[in-house]
Amino acid sequence: MSREEGRVFLRGISSEQYGLEEFRRRQRSAPRVRPAGTVVDDAQVGHSGDSEQSRTWWILGPGDDPFLTQTIQMHFVELFPGGSNRGHGHQNEATFYILEGRGYEIHDGQRYDWEKDDLVVVHNDSVHRHFNADPERRALALVIKAKATWMFLGLIQQGKIGRTPEGAYGPREDWSRLWTPGVEQRKKVVKPSDTRWEITREGKVRVLTSPQRTDVRVFSVDVHQQEIPPGSRSGKHWHMADEAIYVMSGRGYSLHWDVEAEIQDRYYARVAREPSRWDFQEGDLLYIPQNTIHQHFNADPDRPLVFLSAQNRLFKLLGYDSVVYLEDAPEYTAMHAAVGAG
Repeated sequence: MSREEGRVFLRGISSEQYGLEEFRRRQRSAPRVRPAGTVVDDAQVGHSGDSEQSRTWWILGPGDDPFLTQTIQMHFVELFPGGSNRGHGHQNEATFYILEGRGYEIHDGQRYDWEKDDLVVVHNDSVHRHFNADPERRALALVIKAKATWMFLGLIQQGKIGRTPEGAYGPREDWSRLWTPGVEQRKKVVKPSDTRWEITREGKVRVLTSPQRTDVRVFSVDVHQQEIPPGSRSGKHWHMADEAIYVMSGRGYSLHWDVEAEIQDRYYARVAREPSRWDFQEGDLLYIPQNTIHQHFNADPDRPLVFLSAQNRLFKLLGYDSVVYLEDAPEYTAMHAAVGAG
């Protein structure tokens, strides 16, 4: 992205026809795996957080070409040894999964310490800055957010630390009075000890944020970690929300069955007879479009496949909160068979 083009915060949808089949066709025809090292935005335009001690780059965002989604964005923040970025604020929340290192945050004047495998929450309307506490090693975080949702709603008051010009406005008021009551008591750092691995129909998962996790200060994204044993597979399932997956370790592939709407006396789903296959490995990003049946496979006979999955929670709030399981993970089937035998 060049400096002349600017940064895309929110992408519009326009068409000369009411039907949006062509837009959907282009989105679904785009490659769904972005290899490790892909940089779709190097943060040189329209960003306020980076300093000479930090670096930011996007792997998934609304300005991408080809375009995939703006319901979920993912980018990396690297803090050099002992370094920090610049303090800034935005209305949208963001979640930071710590891939490497240890450090701390200053959010609204409070300190929050973190280390590898923690999930750190930058809450709504937070003035924040990130610090690397290790003088010898870098810290690296994967940032997962639904920023375009705030942009669409007009919640765009953001920028570097500064002052409002005097005269036109009165004295300061407490902004936090607009927040959900009790929200400031929720967790801002989710540690591995705050979660547990469970065997579900989808497989072995660890839920970091969800509507049920009301102890965590997250409202916009649902994040879970999943581990698929060597040579095994996930459940085969169907939900309306699109999904972004970051491969933490291992290699495998994903089968996707596209679903089309047949609009007759009501909406009917027509499922593709044959799936498309998308191979991936450590460091890659896998994208699953809206309304797609999918299943993941570990292609390594010796090592587990581990990934982070993220969805925009707004889908659930709009009435699409069901998951249809067409096939359970083998581990779930085996566990229930053992319970039944017992």
